[in-house]
Amino acid sequence: MVQKDFARACAEETITLFFLFSCRSVNDKGSVIERFLGIEHIFDTTSTSLKEALDTMLRRYGLSISKIKGQGYDGASNMRGQFHGLQRRVLNENPYALYIHCFAHQLQLVVVSVAKCCGSTFDFFNYVTSIVNVVSASCKMKDQLLQSHHDKLVEQLDSSAIFSGRGKNQETSLARPGDTRWGTHHKILARLKIMWSSVLEVLENISEDGTDGEKKTTASGLIQRMESFEFVFILHLRIRVLGMTQDLSQCLQKKNQNIVHAIGLIGSVMRNMNEMRENSWDALFEEVKEFCLLNNIEIPNMEDMIPVRGCSRCRDAKLVSCYHHFHYGIFIVVIDKIYCELNNRFPERSTQLLRCVACLDPRDSFANFELQKLVELAKIYKDDFCDYDCIKLAGDLHIFINEVKNDDNFDTCNLAEKMVQTGRDTAFPLMYRLIELALILPVTTTTIERAFSAMNIIKTERRNKMNNDWLNSSMMCYIERDLFASIEDEKILKRFQGLRNRKMNLPNEDSRIEDVGTSGSGANS
Repeated sequence: MVQKDFARACAEETITLFFLFSCRSVNDKGSVIERFLGIEHIFDTTSTSLKEALDTMLRRYGLSISKIKGQGYDGASNMRGQFHGLQRRVLNENPYALYIHCFAHQLQLVVVSVAKCCGSTFDFFNYVTSIVNVVSASCKMKDQLLQSHHDKLVEQLDSSAIFSGRGKNQETSLARPGDTRWGTHHKILARLKIMWSSVLEVLENISEDGTDGEKKTTASGLIQRMESFEFVFILHLRIRVLGMTQDLSQCLQKKNQNIVHAIGLIGSVMRNMNEMRENSWDALFEEVKEFCLLNNIEIPNMEDMIPVRGCSRCRDAKLVSCYHHFHYGIFIVVIDKIYCELNNRFPERSTQLLRCVACLDPRDSFANFELQKLVELAKIYKDDFCDYDCIKLAGDLHIFINEVKNDDNFDTCNLAEKMVQTGRDTAFPLMYRLIELALILPVTTTTIERAFSAMNIIKTERRNKMNNDWLNSSMMCYIERDLFASIEDEKILKRFQGLRNRKMNLPNEDSRIEDVGTSGSGANS
């Protein structure tokens, strides 16, 4: 399997385009290994140039495109294009290099899409961005925010309202949410809730003592918006909803994540969303009311009638109750939207490949096991399973499932590791080969995304003239530092000593004396 993406690194006044590669495989212990291969310089981002860069990288490591079993990237059209994208060019040469869109990237698209699902939530995130920009506009305001939050933590600790402990009640700051930075939406909302009173205090200081009239007006408006019941309600709702997807996002970003587990996680999130829709309204509403009472925020009467959003009171506006507005107009809309987006953004879940792979999920004693689908999965990889192998696999599957259903060692998703530990990889070689194919399919491009950050750390403005080979070597050492840390220093020394003889034979005692005497006489003369 090869994962691919491209990054840009500035070099003086020009833009240098790089193509980043990583490789995913299964070792002899049944563990998934994902390694960064390197970077390749390209002149443009067309699928033709990307394909040439891929071929160059494979030749460098003595690999063949015919051995690729899966390919994965983000949703850029030049990468995933159905007719002329890179994945299609690879499939034209190797029809078994099946393409999987990065799960973590798709999940982030769900979060971004749901943030704009209705007018109330869209306005909410615009206000949140404005709040962060205003209170973080200068170092002075940041210091005021941090000091205010610190003083309140000390006050609560003194009054025993909160308790100290490792990792508890730490000082924090606000961060800007970004559509391209996974997890930032949930983080900023959670921090805003924690630092609520401190943020309001800073906004009040700006409104009262600021010298810029525009900023004073903006701060006053943000205070009014923050102290509205609707803002608090959406804040708590989005923290709950994004908390579910945040856990999934963190799991998908693990380096050893496999596609079987990823599919199960997505299904769990969707079930939790449905459970929240049916049973969590009362608990959420009570939580919001408690927060409002604590911070002196007015709670509207849920039976009062208000106009529908976007309608004017002067023109016979359609009226709905406050309860209808918050429950059906916001709560239900947000949850239904994220549920639909999970279905829309993960269309591969309903395709032939992933339906078959899902049958390898060992949870609940292989409850998802279906013999025909697993045989169908083997037939997809005709290069690895001949017709006889498919017939033999059907019989092996029956024996294997009956043997491991009651074995507690197989109640996790590390099927390959468990098979190696129990020796079943040799007893059921076809089954083990099938599991290997499922494990090497790419789930996310996390390794590549982290390489972006490494490139920014290594190739800075002051080190922007390093050549591509030096950059490639530096990134390799930085990204795979856990692997390099396991190498003994003695082996490194012997490796470099073997490259070139750097030792010099010193002259003997007589020749040195003679040389000194000669140079001395020359000096005297």
